[in-house]
Amino acid sequence: KQTRVAAHSHVTGLGVGADGVATPVGGGLVGQTKAREAAAVAVELIRSKKLAGQAILLAGPPGSGKTALALAISQELGPKVPFCPMVGSEVFSSELKKTSVLMEHFRRSIGLRIKEVKEVYEGEITQLQPEETENPHGGFAKTISHVIITLKTTKGTKQLRLDASIYESLQKEKVQVGDVVYIEATSGSVKRVGRCDTYAAEFDLEAEAYVPLPKGDVHKRREIIQDVTLHDLDAAGVMI
Repeated sequence: KQTRVAAHSHVTGLGVGADGVATPVGGGLVGQTKAREAAAVAVELIRSKKLAGQAILLAGPPGSGKTALALAISQELGPKVPFCPMVGSEVFSSELKKTSVLMEHFRRSIGLRIKEVKEVYEGEITQLQPEETENPHGGFAKTISHVIITLKTTKGTKQLRLDASIYESLQKEKVQVGDVVYIEATSGSVKRVGRCDTYAAEFDLEAEAYVPLPKGDVHKRREIIQDVTLHDLDAAGVMI
């Protein structure tokens, strides 16, 4: 599901300090200091893995802030903890059974962390040059036959000749010269890590994440950590 702009999109957290005391206005929330402090205790229990197999029930009249508190708890736990909101109209649907809807939301809420070691090419892009060729189907338009890319690390540089499909992945990630990327050797998938920190002083203000120049060789074995849910595995056709 895509994140929607709703009445609680401004909530960024519980607004509770390190001493466990809630500020009158904080994290996008106003008031309900006692409830926010109690929710902060629940967040600490979840982080310390002492609330496993249990649930939290938020009760109160309409407009008292139950949904806002639930969203604030999820924001405090971070993006790697799945949060799956649902409304009653989704359950009472004429197209799906109630059990199917509930099972889907349960599986969306159960997260898995997958670790695997992959061979990757990682570095800062110093050259990105697509090579064109004549269209085999005729016409005046040309097609991309391959792309030449040069990656740089603290230990050296390496030039790669990549397939045109990987160039499409580079375009989808909006990769340009000066970005730090890693490319999986087996699947060819591209991940943009961020802008190299050598360009950090280029502008006074820029909405960009700067990362240091990768260390070691360009071609290396790297441990990849993926956070997925059971629903993601269902969509990919993986049996678990």
